Amino acid sequence: MDSGQHADRQSPGALRTFLGLLVMVAFVLGLSWFLRTFLLQAYEIPSGSMEETIMTGDMVFAEKVSYRFRDPEPGDIVTFQDPEIPGRILIKRCIAVGGQTVDINDEDGLVYVDGEPLAEPYTDGKPSYRLASDVTYPYTVPEGHVWVMGDNRTNSQDSRFFGSIPISSVTGRGALVYWPLNDFKLLD
Repeated sequence: MDSGQHADRQSPGALRTFLGLLVMVAFVLGLSWFLRTFLLQAYEIPSGSMEETIMTGDMVFAEKVSYRFRDPEPGDIVTFQDPEIPGRILIKRCIAVGGQTVDINDEDGLVYVDGEPLAEPYTDGKPSYRLASDVTYPYTVPEGHVWVMGDNRTNSQDSRFFGSIPISSVTGRGALVYWPLNDFKLLD
């Protein structure tokens, strides 16, 4: 047997190995795309607008399943398309939904929904103030929209700045801080 015949017998094995590797890479990429599109998305928090709940630099998973079956509810932490900068995702807390009326009292620093002051332990006692914008109060959230605010009310551009956001721009529900490990926790 000459060496040419020996090489011909080995090349189908090498080709099979290469094709197997190619299929495995395609499967992993497809699975990753499926998970990011339909189940989970990872985000790094770029600002302090949600402190002390979520810290600058924390890595967060947002799950995408809940809002296929229900709309965001007050208290949910939501990720959504920035209404000001296309392609950028923000994370804030849903404060009110369509049909509810939001008011902010600059004297006592409280947020009122439908005339009732909200109990907001997640703000860590920071007062809420109106921001200089085109939003007028009291503000009735249109149907199909939500009013969102950062937990760090003194350092958050949110619905006080850009108004309510359409539910269609919500991309997920903040579910878990996974990094750094000392900040690991479920979000509520």
